[in-house]
Formats: sequence, structure tokens, C-alpha cells
Amino acid sequence: MGRIFEVRKATMFARWDRMAKQFTRLGKEIVIAVKANGPDVATNPALRRHFQNAKSIGMPKDRVEAAIKRAMGKDTSNYEEILYEGYAPHGVALLVETATDNHVRTVANVKSHFNKGHGTLGNSGSVSFQFKKMGVFKLKPEGLSIDDLELDLIDHGLDELGESNDDQGNPVIVLRCAFADFGNLQKALEDQGLSPISSELEWIPTTTVPVSDTEAEEVSKLIERLEQDEDVNRVFHNMG
Repeated sequence: MGRIFEVRKATMFARWDRMAKQFTRLGKEIVIAVKANGPDVATNPALRRHFQNAKSIGMPKDRVEAAIKRAMGKDTSNYEEILYEGYAPHGVALLVETATDNHVRTVANVKSHFNKGHGTLGNSGSVSFQFKKMGVFKLKPEGLSIDDLELDLIDHGLDELGESNDDQGNPVIVLRCAFADFGNLQKALEDQGLSPISSELEWIPTTTVPVSDTEAEEVSKLIERLEQDEDVNRVFHNMG
């Protein structure tokens, strides 16, 4: 019984850590969006997207409002979004999205993570050519027809459509579009009264690198190390 409790407790703490990381990332993204285009969601699509994502993961309203107030304040940190590129062990390409108020600290930390994880931090452009930046929308499948959805959205930038599962194993419909078509597809979904579970800009690999279970574990350790850094928002890879 004690062992079961320990496993459950570890799972619970892991979930809390993941949620805290998501809240921190969205808080920074809200600050960046407000500073760039103001606090009005009607004229700020990026902010509207972040609000939508915050709601989908249960981010408290007061934390969202606090992020907006921070962005409007004169003493708020100016976050800079920087993409780092490199290789994990076994030739797996990594893209590391960061939002930082101190790029000197961030690049030193990211380089240290790569070194300790037996990877190599590369130069700009050394890895990103192996990925496509795409808009990714996830919808609850209830009441939706895949065929009808494809017909309705194909003229608004829809590039790929399929079915998958979220982190909890729940079925979701996944829509992808080119980076340039993100706003068009977002508006088309809004016009149809569809509220995505999440809407993100992601780096999708054009090819994947096959790895064994042991190799995948080594790569995953480096990814986890990077994701624990407070300046790192997300890590993308082409591990097959």
C-alpha cells in the first residue's frame, strides 16, 4: 500500500511540475503579446490564442490578469524570444524555444545542458532546416465530422488533419497549417464557433531519426534537463 501511495504521490508532483511550467510559459507569452500589440484580444490574435490556451489547461484567471498587469507596468522585464539549435546524442536534432530577460544567462545554461547531456549546441540554421514551423490546433471530436471539417477549412489554410490523443489519452482532432496561414485558420475556426483545446506554433520535423529504446532514453534525459530550465519554453525533436 505504501508503494502505491509513493507512486501516486510522484505522479501527482510530476503533474504539478508540468502545470507550473505551463503557467510560467503562458505568463511570459502573455507579457510578450501585450507588449507587442496591447491588451485588447479583439485586435491581438496572439493574446487571444494565449488566453484560449490558458483556459484549456486551467490557468487561474488571476494569474492571467497578473501577467497583463505586469506587461502594462513600466518595470516589467522585457522578454526576448530566442531559438537555440543543436544535436542530442545519436544525431537527434533539437530546437529549444526560450523566452528570457537575460540572454547571456540563458545561452550559458542551454550550452551547459547540452554538454552535460552529451549533446552539441549548434549555430543558427544548423538544425531548423530539418523542421517546418506550423500552426497546430487541437479540437474535441464530439459532434464534429472529419470530412466536413476538412471541406470547410481547406480554403483557409488547412494543410493536415488527423486524429490523435492528448497527454491524458483523450481523443483529439489535430489540424495543421503553414505558419503564414495560422491567422486565417484561427479566424475560420472562430467564425464556425469552434474553440480549440489548444492552438500553438510548433516545429514539425520533416524527417525523423530512428533510435533504440536505450538511445531514446538518453535523448529524453537531455530534453528533460532542458525543459526544467526556467528560461526554456518548449523543446522540439526529430526522434523517430
